[in-house]
Amino acid sequence: MSLVQLKTELRQELKLTPQLMQSMEVLQMTSQELLAYLSRQAEENPLLDQSDPPERAYEELRRQAGWIDGGVRVRATFAHEDASPEAGAADRELEGLAPFLRDQIHRLRLPRPLTALCVYLAELVDEDGYLSQEDLEGLAAMKIPQALTDQALDTLQSLDPPGVGARSLSECLLLQLSRRGDGDALAMDIAARFLPELGRKHHAAIAQKLGVTLEAVRAAEAVIASLEPHPGRAFQPSEPPAYIRPDVFVAELDGEWKVILNEYYLPRVSVNDYYLRLLKESDDKETKDYLRQKLQQARWLLSSLERRGGTLRRCAEAALEAQLPFFSGQTRELAPMTLSALAGRLELHPSTVSRAVRGKYLQCRQGTYPLRYFFSLPVGGGVSRQAVKQCLLALLREEDPRRPRSDQDLCRLLAERGMPVARRTVTKYRLELGVGSSAARRK
Repeated sequence: MSLVQLKTELRQELKLTPQLMQSMEVLQMTSQELLAYLSRQAEENPLLDQSDPPERAYEELRRQAGWIDGGVRVRATFAHEDASPEAGAADRELEGLAPFLRDQIHRLRLPRPLTALCVYLAELVDEDGYLSQEDLEGLAAMKIPQALTDQALDTLQSLDPPGVGARSLSECLLLQLSRRGDGDALAMDIAARFLPELGRKHHAAIAQKLGVTLEAVRAAEAVIASLEPHPGRAFQPSEPPAYIRPDVFVAELDGEWKVILNEYYLPRVSVNDYYLRLLKESDDKETKDYLRQKLQQARWLLSSLERRGGTLRRCAEAALEAQLPFFSGQTRELAPMTLSALAGRLELHPSTVSRAVRGKYLQCRQGTYPLRYFFSLPVGGGVSRQAVKQCLLALLREEDPRRPRSDQDLCRLLAERGMPVARRTVTKYRLELGVGSSAARRK
């Protein structure tokens, strides 16, 4: 019996060409990523020329819409030019929490083994000032006597800032309370045994278990609230500010609402004429092959940039059409519109639309928003999720702080306003707004 068979099979395959992969990559780049990408491409491809964009067009736009602030136009920089640290920035090797603890340890002039172990523990303290129990258990595996470990831990926890070296939040608060002269025994008892109940505002249950009054529990809560749960916070370096450059402007120009792409910061990219002539006139095969390959890459890049701008513009124009009452100031609520519906309207694949709006920002008269913000899913009653959140926030602001509304009450009030949503949806939106439960809001 022969094992060789011949058969005909018909199938479809999608192969990603280098040109398509580059187009997809450029499409989903943010403005900062695109600027750096163009700089790298200009370094690698001699056929690419970069020139500064005209300033007059941007100044004319600013004249017509004074609220526009797309950032000062900057020249393209190379990667190695951004590697130098910012002038005046703190050196973490000299000004962090660990160096501060080491300095205190050396000033104590302890015995050498104890000093070495204290310094080792100081290096293990995390950015919040805590020690991991696993790190302490590792000392036992290193055959370090338990008595020496306990002595080093006590020494570390006696240092500043108060609470450093704690292994839990409860221990951190107790260390801080023990340094106070008043020695609030009730606050220490609550910090040691009832932190979860205190976080849920179960004051009556705590008072009943400890046999004290409700006022005493609230007074102890105020004492605990004045403590620092993250002793190392003061030594954490400040995060560098993140600057957002809007990719799209929506403005009313000459009585008409328009979408303007913010390309005023990007260099103008073109093909170098000298190398084009060299490609035509050169007789060297290796040179012609190299220039032909680079010319193809340059044309792919220009095509990808044009496709990125066109797709981004169409998405922004669809958002302007759907949310015109918002942009014109007639309402603060958005109309429901999904990315899939937008993709169908633009005759694009949903993944293409998702890449186009990823990390992009739109600036209008009301402020700067992520472009995805204007594509809000519909919920109960045919309204957008953003509209429900706006109404929910208004209800929370109007409530009596002594008798805050429960999620069920909020659900009922939203239904009366034509927004029927489930209670679990109200809970989800409340948490997304950073608002606590009714027990946490009660004053």
